[in-house]
Amino acid sequence: MNLYIGGYGPGIVTVGGELTRVASPSFLAAHPTLPVLYAAGELQRGWLTAFTAEGGLSPLDERSSDGDSPCHVAVHPSGSLLAVANYGDGTAGLHHLDERGAFTGDPVVLRHEGSGPDPDRQAGSHAHMCVFHDDVLHVSDLGTDEIRRYRLDGSPLDPITLAPGTGPRHFAFAGDRLYVAGELDGTVTLVEGERRTVVPASRAGGDNAPSHLQLDGDLVYVANRGPDTVSVLRAADLSPVAEVPSGGAWPRHFAIAGDRLYVANQNSGEVTVFTLADGVPEPAGQSYEVPSPSCVLPA
Repeated sequence: MNLYIGGYGPGIVTVGGELTRVASPSFLAAHPTLPVLYAAGELQRGWLTAFTAEGGLSPLDERSSDGDSPCHVAVHPSGSLLAVANYGDGTAGLHHLDERGAFTGDPVVLRHEGSGPDPDRQAGSHAHMCVFHDDVLHVSDLGTDEIRRYRLDGSPLDPITLAPGTGPRHFAFAGDRLYVAGELDGTVTLVEGERRTVVPASRAGGDNAPSHLQLDGDLVYVANRGPDTVSVLRAADLSPVAEVPSGGAWPRHFAIAGDRLYVANQNSGEVTVFTLADGVPEPAGQSYEVPSPSCVLPA
């Protein structure tokens, strides 16, 4: 297994210490069948870069993200589409991929308007994450408190609306169940049809801006920036299982690979490793120094 680390430093870092220089690669995604890695260049004039991942990373292709500050990318299970969420202007996009994993054709640009009750963070649309589920593209919009939905041709479907001021960031599906981390109100929301279950993402007290959320089996993991912890909740009802220190400051992202949890602590410049014992993270006594890490990708 390779472990790729993206962030706001000089480029993409592998655990072996190899550095691939690329501007502000804040989020990474792997092609489902090809040895190709994609990076979102979180710049005002956003950029997408594709790399061939064989014996190191070699540039394959690049193009504009058609938006401001792309912060998330995802590849459709077929390997034929890449989606991008541009936080700065709320634009999302669908980019076609060819048989090599390179970009092809014109992108489908998905613009959005709206606002929320927080005047500082919700004055306009802010796309934060894109997920393909049941052949529908879902895009969390922190600015409008929605999970936007589109067919694969870009035609819109009715969005999933969340409570005003939630600020949806990262989210995950388990069948028809949807789990959403609320960056602005510090919650996790479970959406089951019209039913909503909302709980605090952290019980440590103080201000909290949850970042990444991931499902693993019957557990939900959430990274909490402020308390600097990782919470573990039961997927069935969001009841608490555990909450442990993240091993650094401002846990921006994490990844689970087998019985290991890797946490990207952005402000302390380290990726901290945990073992999972019955699903609960325990420090492995190992970390990697990386400038401003924001994404961890086991591939």
